[in-house]
Amino acid sequence: MFLRNCWYVAGWSHQFPADGLVTRTMLGDPVVLYRKADRAVVALEDRCCHRLAPLSLGRLEGDDLRCMYHGLKFAPSGKCIEIPGQSFVPGKAGVRAYPVVERDCWVWVWMGDPASADPALIPRALGHGEAGWIMRTGELAYKANYELINDNLLDLSHLSYVHAKTLGRNSMAWADSRPRTTSLARGLRVERWVVNNPLAPYLGRPADARTDSWQSYDYLAPGVFLLSSRFYPPGSAAAGDMAAPRPDLEPFWVSQTSQAITPIDEKQSIYYFSSCLDRESANEEQADAQIELFRRAFDEDNAMIEAQQRVIDRTPRPRMLATASDGALNQFRRLMARLIEEEAGADASAVANGQHPAITQASA
Repeated sequence: MFLRNCWYVAGWSHQFPADGLVTRTMLGDPVVLYRKADRAVVALEDRCCHRLAPLSLGRLEGDDLRCMYHGLKFAPSGKCIEIPGQSFVPGKAGVRAYPVVERDCWVWVWMGDPASADPALIPRALGHGEAGWIMRTGELAYKANYELINDNLLDLSHLSYVHAKTLGRNSMAWADSRPRTTSLARGLRVERWVVNNPLAPYLGRPADARTDSWQSYDYLAPGVFLLSSRFYPPGSAAAGDMAAPRPDLEPFWVSQTSQAITPIDEKQSIYYFSSCLDRESANEEQADAQIELFRRAFDEDNAMIEAQQRVIDRTPRPRMLATASDGALNQFRRLMARLIEEEAGADASAVANGQHPAITQASA
């Protein structure tokens, strides 16, 4: 099950050229995206209404897209505006158009009812495209259900095990720390001190250097992870009675990452991630080293989660044992289930009134 009335990342801004067609499958829907002359991004159903040929095999003509099977031409609104061989274009001829917003170096697509598309619901990424941050980007394909990736990011105790030689740095500090979780309108805030943890080697500190780091992230529907990591000298957490760092306590290193999960279908997902370092304390080489570390670590996640998915697929009636570290992921699963249930109820009511968004869009 997917939450459709939500914004999903379709890709990085740099992945959408001025003169090309980009294909995506999102929540099981085939989508074709392109830029208009004003550089605004258009997202259309990748399926011609005539003989269901993919529009991604078509041709851009100005801001319009022509199907190269029988020549039907579609405006950015999805409305068919030309059918070769006939002067009359039926009012119902068209394909679905998805609302699109380009923000913070990401292209966001609203997969549900267009009338409900609210740009205010788009989470603001951390440091993306901002002059004060050195930014690097990446993405990773998963052969796994998106909920398993959400679970992974909501229980970071796995860093001590899955990432023992990368992000965990052969330390039990992540597994031993206990986060504080706060409910947000469409997500959770998770905060913790990770105490006396080894530093990454690319920081240029002595090999035995350690840190107390304050890790704070928001996890927002449908699967957006916004993490700020602030690093302090050992003993800083205890000196502040394990409370959040005081505003006047200056970290010696700050890192931010924004990550977004987009389901391709029930068994495949795409995972977009960034690395942003503060220019006042980091350089380009350190930014390169950090994104490379992230890539190696996320490959470790990928191997574990895809293996987990394979076990689930061959396990009749799979059940999972709850532990103390599952609090945040269980809360988020309940939140998503509630949002999906509310959406299904609203859709059922709309269908009863003949106003289902999918029906309305197809007949536009």
